[in-house]
Amino acid sequence: MTTVNHAPESKAAGADLSLAFDDLRYTLESYRVSNDERLAQIESRHGVDPLTEEKMARIDAALDETMRRIDRMTLDRSRPALGRDEPRDPLVGEHKAAFAAYVRSGEASGLKRLEAKALSAGSGPDGGYLAPSSVESEILRRLSTASPIRALATVRTISSGTYKKAFSTTGPASGWVGESAARPQTGSPTLAELSFPAMELYAMPAATQTLLDDAIVNIDQWIAEEVESAFAEQEGAAFVSGDGIDKPKGFLAYPMVAEASWNWGSIGVLNTGVAGAFATANPSDILVDLVYALKAGYRQNASFVMNRKTQAQVRKFKDSTGQYLWQPPASIGAPATLMGFPLVEAETMPDIANNALALAFGDFRRGYLVVDRAGVRILRDPYSAKPYVLFYTTKRVGGGVQDFAAIKGLRFAA
Repeated sequence: MTTVNHAPESKAAGADLSLAFDDLRYTLESYRVSNDERLAQIESRHGVDPLTEEKMARIDAALDETMRRIDRMTLDRSRPALGRDEPRDPLVGEHKAAFAAYVRSGEASGLKRLEAKALSAGSGPDGGYLAPSSVESEILRRLSTASPIRALATVRTISSGTYKKAFSTTGPASGWVGESAARPQTGSPTLAELSFPAMELYAMPAATQTLLDDAIVNIDQWIAEEVESAFAEQEGAAFVSGDGIDKPKGFLAYPMVAEASWNWGSIGVLNTGVAGAFATANPSDILVDLVYALKAGYRQNASFVMNRKTQAQVRKFKDSTGQYLWQPPASIGAPATLMGFPLVEAETMPDIANNALALAFGDFRRGYLVVDRAGVRILRDPYSAKPYVLFYTTKRVGGGVQDFAAIKGLRFAA
């Protein structure tokens, strides 16, 4: 048996990542020096030199690119190859073999027999066939790293089409009582129900027959890689702003009310005080207000969520001692931080504009719920795009806010 040594490859990847971190530190230092020049020019009342603004824009773009490169390298390094360990369960191995035969040649008799034995509903040519559990697990694992809100939220796997959760609108009925004292009757809690239906999400990767005939190609790995970006992109948009019609409901799709008049069923928001911008004087003060709009129990696990353009704005903010509020990742795989809280970049968040809710802060693990219906189905289609073979891949996913007190928003409005 031949042993493959992956150590040189791992060392090279680690060296590249270390170099990327060095580039990040150097670029960040250049950025901060240029920003200090810009602030000094503002204080001198002569206005900002256009050359300084142009220089900052170039460094800012380089900083974004370096951050993206580190994210890609960290993600690639965390992806173990599929199929390194053979499955011990004979049925699992049989399913993998039958699935490989279906994907490579269209031979479906093995999957038909297995799904008939399992009394699987919806199997057959019209509904496609269930992918092996290893493929499903790899797709979900990849999504948890590529889809920013999924990575923050609570994720539940369900076997039905809808997940329902009861909650008390009046709080828990409880109290203190002495050891031997009579127990007074508590009031009945008022319960309501949240419903999270799982909607169908699809991707349709294409392959040549030559690729499918190549025995060295890991089909499980190929499918997971092909659907990852398509699923992550659609999920990312839906979890932020989806309207709940044939897709999950995003946290920005719920009613937005001023934090002073917040009530259950809506997201509390603060205004920056300036239409389409942060305040000119002490712009970071509103971020402090946003942090403390969240109750202490939620703050300890809270994160900022914004897109790249908004992050470019908050990178310039300093505290009263002159320290920058935005800090780069402290280690490999760690997020950047803002005021000590993790900062998650979600490109589907709105840009800063008049009345836009471009920044959110909260404990998304308690605040947002993602539901995955078990099973990923794949339908092989060799006819629609000859000479390519299409793989219509579907999974069912839903989502919505489960605790409205856990998420707060910042609106760029007067």
